[in-house]
Amino acid sequence: MHYKLETLPVIIEAPGTKMQVQHGLGDMAVAYNEFPPMPLTPNLLEGLPNDSCPCPHWGYMLKGSMHIRYDGGEEELVHAGEVFYFPAGHVGWTEEEVAWLEFSPEKELKTVMDHVGRKMQGMGQ
Repeated sequence: MHYKLETLPVIIEAPGTKMQVQHGLGDMAVAYNEFPPMPLTPNLLEGLPNDSCPCPHWGYMLKGSMHIRYDGGEEELVHAGEVFYFPAGHVGWTEEEVAWLEFSPEKELKTVMDHVGRKMQGMGQ
């Protein structure tokens, strides 16, 4: 199986924001994400366990950099040109425009995306 990035289904789109996800790759999904600067608050993950992302992600930062804070309190900054692994139990925020490609377990990612989608709709986005 293979897909062109531009043909991945768009699941969330708002000004400066685009999230595309292709499910059905074994038990994994691939996602392409673009975000404007996004502060830690409001936390779109609020309401999930520990108000953080319960889904692990493996990926590559294409543009910008992203701060990650893990449930244990550790923090790191991932820059463009770096591969990453974010285990379950994290939140992220940016101070600049970012874009990244990630691979995640399909079931866990769907739970997170459904939750974020509901939160964004509630915010009028």
